[in-house]
Amino acid sequence: MEQAQQILEGLDEQQRRAATTLNGPVRIIAGAGAGKTRTVTRRIAYACVTGAWKPERALAVTFSVKAAAEMRARLEQLGLQGGTSGVTAATFHSAALRQLNSVWADVCEAPFPHLIDNQRDTVSRAITRATAVRDIDALTVRDVLAEINWAKISLVPIDDYARISVEANRQPPAGFDAARFAAIYDAYEQEKTSQGEIDFDDILLLVCHIMDDFPEAAAQIRSSIGWLTVDEYQDVSPLQHRLLNLWLGGGGPNGKAAMNRNVCVVGDPAQTIYSFAGASSWHLLQFADEFGPLSADINLNTDYRSTPEVVGLANRVLAAAPNREDYLKLVSAREKGVRISRTAYDTDDLEAQGVAA
Repeated sequence: MEQAQQILEGLDEQQRRAATTLNGPVRIIAGAGAGKTRTVTRRIAYACVTGAWKPERALAVTFSVKAAAEMRARLEQLGLQGGTSGVTAATFHSAALRQLNSVWADVCEAPFPHLIDNQRDTVSRAITRATAVRDIDALTVRDVLAEINWAKISLVPIDDYARISVEANRQPPAGFDAARFAAIYDAYEQEKTSQGEIDFDDILLLVCHIMDDFPEAAAQIRSSIGWLTVDEYQDVSPLQHRLLNLWLGGGGPNGKAAMNRNVCVVGDPAQTIYSFAGASSWHLLQFADEFGPLSADINLNTDYRSTPEVVGLANRVLAAAPNREDYLKLVSAREKGVRISRTAYDTDDLEAQGVAA
């Protein structure tokens, strides 16, 4: 128990509450500089050290390779190792790819597809295939690819694209109408299939498909996830949210028949940065309605990183937002900062150094 208590050292009251509420659905709203990663990794470590969780069945997912690596490093510093006998901290895609590999031979006789090497080349071929145009500029390819990615993570089928794009007031890319874009999207899928390829989002889509239609494979995947932690939950896409529910056993006619309620989501609606790609803080804000009653609903609003002046300005900006009621009001734990003035420095380099300091 000494190691467990050491893990909790240095946490404030709200951080400690988050770190010691180990079972059932937990939501942590964490403002900028509030020690979010510190709290989450301490929670995982405390649960494993006390024996409340089995490390090999604990999965923590986040959005970037860098964030996942930082989480693994912090867990190792707290005495937890990764690998087959330790906690898995990974991106959504790497976790899903591992699961896909583990069950592929049981659900499909075809060779495991390889990840597409150059998505833009495939999109270019698809545009030519659907339009007979061969001289395609890079911006058109970029915009079409972005729209394909949006459709996939938004769970928009090819046949429904025209209708949904109108309902969402979404303009098809590169001057194409909705029907022509849908034809390009379909050609893109045919190009990939003919080459035995999948793209990044197909990894998540395939795992969702397997968990929907192959009960034994789904049970195998779910058995490896006893406790799920989702970082940056304000940036979850409809596709990632669908996968999360399937990991937990969600299904049934209303999609809410979750069998495993040991899920902790962490995020901040004021820090949503992937809305352009279909992400929304809606799932974070509606978490209590979807998974309630919650074991804990915790706000971390103490900013340990920024001075009171910076926090005050941040609060002023957030207070002017249309959805300001969704945002935390931050407080600074630091002493008053020093005002940086241009006249205090002789050169731009010195001024920049002062600001950074």
